[in-house]
Amino acid sequence: ILFLPAVDIISAIEFDKTGDHLATGDRGGRVVLFERTDTKDHGVPRRDLERMEYPIGRHPEFRYKTEFQSHEPEFDYLKSLEIEEKINKIRWCQTANGALFLLSTNDKTIKFWKVQEKKVKKISDMNLDPSKAVGNGSIASSSTPKHCLANGGSPDRSYNYLGNDFSFPPGGLPSLRLPVVVVLYTVTSQETNLVARCRRVYAHAHDYHINSVSNNSDGETFISADDLRINLWNLEISNQSFNIVDVKPANMEDLTEVITSAEFHPTHCNTLAYSSSKGSIRVIDLRQSALCDSHAKLFEEPEAPGSRSFFTEIIASISDIKFARDGRYILSRDYMTLKLWDINMDSGPVATFQVHEYLRPKLCDLYENDSIFDKFECCLSGDGLRVATGSYSNLFRVFGCAPRSTEATTLEASKNPMRRQVQTPSRPSRSLSSITRVVRRGAENPGVDANGNAFDFTTKLLHLAWHPTENSIACAAANSLYMYYA
Repeated sequence: ILFLPAVDIISAIEFDKTGDHLATGDRGGRVVLFERTDTKDHGVPRRDLERMEYPIGRHPEFRYKTEFQSHEPEFDYLKSLEIEEKINKIRWCQTANGALFLLSTNDKTIKFWKVQEKKVKKISDMNLDPSKAVGNGSIASSSTPKHCLANGGSPDRSYNYLGNDFSFPPGGLPSLRLPVVVVLYTVTSQETNLVARCRRVYAHAHDYHINSVSNNSDGETFISADDLRINLWNLEISNQSFNIVDVKPANMEDLTEVITSAEFHPTHCNTLAYSSSKGSIRVIDLRQSALCDSHAKLFEEPEAPGSRSFFTEIIASISDIKFARDGRYILSRDYMTLKLWDINMDSGPVATFQVHEYLRPKLCDLYENDSIFDKFECCLSGDGLRVATGSYSNLFRVFGCAPRSTEATTLEASKNPMRRQVQTPSRPSRSLSSITRVVRRGAENPGVDANGNAFDFTTKLLHLAWHPTENSIACAAANSLYMYYA
């Protein structure tokens, strides 16, 4: 059994829009940045190379760039509540003047960070002779007069020191000597250091744990969501936010669902979507009203008759949603499945992917050990042709979502994987309702891997991110970060 420090376990992953930088956050409140290095050897920018169809035969290579402590553990004395430093979400912001900007949040506080290279001058030569320096900064000389007063004066009526004339008034005491030391130095080199500076702290706006942070396409605002509310912030204003969604009932005993995830539309600055614990997705338009309690569109799959059980509502809870890069589709992840939704068709998902259907007979055991409440994330490729999500035993699954695609691949995030790449045969099938055009794939995956090993439910791959322009996936298994490239 391998015991890992809890603070080292990765809890958030995010690529920036260019794909040249990757950020991870862990339970210890640290943010680690990685930079892509395989594209720096060419004199031509990568986008121009791709436009010229320049053959790039290398795999993407990311190297450690820097890290900084984003959050520290806190204690809320008014509520007698400990606030842990775990990073829940990281979101990249627009770059400016070569500096990197990102948002990081724990359960209660969001911080806006600027990471920039600073040049530090190195002093290599000075004209001050150490043998002639004394403790108070004056210059010691062998030609100092033998007869000196206790206060540093001289019995002479006048003298010249370093070109300055000092004289005593007639019959008075000698004046105080103020030595002047001019130090010149030579700078031979300049080192570049990365400095992370917290520019804004957005605090005291959430009564419940923050589960989502999302940037707006306008580059000026972002949202933060907890279980019952969504707040709208301006990046430059940290002491004020606007509550745009509030699902808290007047009587908490009437509470039936909570907000689980929220994200801005990638191109429409007035549109955002949030998911709930009841398995529904609501799209709201900020132009309709200041308080968006009423949604513009509602996406939810009708429950099949006779399929309801004790675990139905639990496994229907959506743990994560992502917009496709073009904003046309929304990908959602509940406990058992991935679902792809077309924002122009609210009758049901256009595709459903079975992630680990073999767990359905074991839901009672998973409920008893709280594994059924694990929050798996999901992601889409930049071209929108594939989707991915994690599972247990540090496995993650990749599905093709193009029309008539049967791709369903299982991979293990491990330094020495015991499982080979599993190509799961898929049999696309129509759903009960021909209107929804749902394609279900991956249900044939058994409860053992290709080598006959049983799956380990204590190891889970919750966090992963897809490169915005390439078929590269970064995923976190405990305290290790893995990169996969196809």
